[in-house]
Amino acid sequence: MARCFSFTATRDQCFRLSFSQSGLKSTSTDLGEGTVMHCWVPRRRQQSKPNLLLLHGMGANAMWQWNEFISPLVSRFNLYVPDLVFFGESYTSRPDRTEAFQAQCVAGLMTKLGVDTMNVVGISYGGFVAYSMAAQFPERVEKLVLCCAGVCMEEKDMDEGMFKVKSVDEATSILLPQTPDKARELVNLSFYKPVKTMPSCFLQDFIEVMCTEHLQEKKELIQALHKDRKLSNLPKIDKSPLIIWGEYDQVFPIELAHRLIRHVGKDAKLVVIKDAGHAINAEKSKEMFRHLKSFLIDPLPPSKFKSEVNGHKAD
Repeated sequence: MARCFSFTATRDQCFRLSFSQSGLKSTSTDLGEGTVMHCWVPRRRQQSKPNLLLLHGMGANAMWQWNEFISPLVSRFNLYVPDLVFFGESYTSRPDRTEAFQAQCVAGLMTKLGVDTMNVVGISYGGFVAYSMAAQFPERVEKLVLCCAGVCMEEKDMDEGMFKVKSVDEATSILLPQTPDKARELVNLSFYKPVKTMPSCFLQDFIEVMCTEHLQEKKELIQALHKDRKLSNLPKIDKSPLIIWGEYDQVFPIELAHRLIRHVGKDAKLVVIKDAGHAINAEKSKEMFRHLKSFLIDPLPPSKFKSEVNGHKAD
């Protein structure tokens, strides 16, 4: 018997209404070769405003991860919030599953939308894509923010015990949960202070609405991130990014943040958010926004622009 009510579908509609009321509109763009990308774009683009691209991580779709940030950012930027390929309403018939391909799709989308240059913020998987955009299209990326994005991980890190999970298959079963128990594992892994009570009926509803479409393709995205990954193969970028990390991130441990700082060098800035896990956009949204604002809107003078942990100088 068909369900009469879905909490997840209702919440998704609320997010859609929230984005629309903030001055964004839903668009789908055909990039050719079987690739279509959905994106929230300004209803009225203002040339006087800088452009800001928000890239989501693994999860439902872009709305679920960026909803808390739209209202405070939309007054300062022309906002672009796409669903990455195989999330939300974006898809492709091409076989490529690399973050480099995702970055090319996003860049192609922005070209189609008439946006030449932009600031880019990527969280988790979206940070992999953001980094790849900065590497492939340096002239198009202005300021870059990477949030809890383990781009410096290596394939050997899993075998050496860096992660809570012991294999890519185990990671995939948690990141793409298909049972309420796996969904609970994901919440416990992602949050420093996870919700204690999560009824199975709500979790099952979320899985059925948000976690079943393009399941195999998403598994391949995760596998492509890990397979044969070596730091020596990670391209350098000419940006000095802001790097934001949760102090107790269990998905991408904070060692990867320090590794990224060493790899990028220059004047990269690391901010570690205390008492936060991987899902800093949900767990510490106000604090995360404060650091985004400081970097993107009213940056400190160059002499004070150093690594900090919650406002204090970091080692």
